[in-house]
Amino acid sequence: MRLGKERVGQTIAHVMELPRDLVLDVPRITMVGREEMHLENHKGIIEYGPGHLKINLNRGYLEIYGEGLEIAVLRTEEMLITGRIQDIRFAE
Repeated sequence: MRLGKERVGQTIAHVMELPRDLVLDVPRITMVGREEMHLENHKGIIEYGPGHLKINLNRGYLEIYGEGLEIAVLRTEEMLITGRIQDIRFAE
């Protein structure tokens, strides 16, 4: 069922030339080197520490590993993470 909704959303995004992250409610990640990550469309923080962050997404979660990780900005659906980012993993 979810796959069908995803395909419909992708088609709508393509036809109407809308950003896929808005239509499909998927995360948008923007990196500046290894020291800064801007994450949009998150659903909250699951775990938070200086070496590991676990962020809830609409489907699954995102794990970020590094050193001196900090959430510099936190808003309802977006955040800015700073520190030395070493690894990023998606999981469902």
